[in-house]
Amino acid sequence: MSVPDFARHRLFIDQAFAPSVALPLEREQANYLLNVLRLKADDTVLVFNGRDGEWLARIAPEGRKQANLSLVRQVKPQPPAADLHYLFAPLKHARLDYMAQKAVEMGAGLLQPVITRRTQVSRINLDRMRANAIEAAEQCGILSLPEVAAEKPLEAALAGLAPERLLVFCDEGMEEASPVAALAAREPVPLAVLIGPEGGFDEAERRLISARPNTLPISLGPRILRADTAAVAALALVQAVLGDWPRR
Repeated sequence: MSVPDFARHRLFIDQAFAPSVALPLEREQANYLLNVLRLKADDTVLVFNGRDGEWLARIAPEGRKQANLSLVRQVKPQPPAADLHYLFAPLKHARLDYMAQKAVEMGAGLLQPVITRRTQVSRINLDRMRANAIEAAEQCGILSLPEVAAEKPLEAALAGLAPERLLVFCDEGMEEASPVAALAAREPVPLAVLIGPEGGFDEAERRLISARPNTLPISLGPRILRADTAAVAALALVQAVLGDWPRR
């Protein structure tokens, strides 16, 4: 695995890439590079679009507030998209921002808000969630952006999962047992992780989830975790045992 180049700033640009192509920057991006980072003509940055890998690009300012990027060469090929679905009950703004960023850092390929009976927030700003996903990808060397889906009721979200996808259900009502042992007993397959709202799932919802075939309830331990903390804990467990982290 190559070491990410953290010495250069990374930008997501939603345009097609090819050698020697000039990419016009949005005004906000140009201002950040020229006036905040104080980069000059011919300085270089790294760019990605979620489709064509990572490229080295050279800055060509046009005044103080506008600039183009000239693509020099591809430095990393595009990896396969992540296939880990993350289903979660939405939280209030700041904590939802944190949760979206951490889920992307942990390798989620789909962010699926799920409306439950105890969900705190029922209307989701999808543009804000996408912006948080892009920011996490820019900062962490990620090249494949996750899909950000519109919110669904719990029953519809469960019905939308393919039968072969293992649903890891983080069940706060489950008797404490080793989640590592429970996960290790399964074969690597397409995965989904479900995290509930701050107040937890009610009994009818827990029965509905548990009744889905190919569902694995796990405990996250003896402590009550906030939903955003539970997201990081659950995704780390799943990635370490069944996900795309190297295993020996």
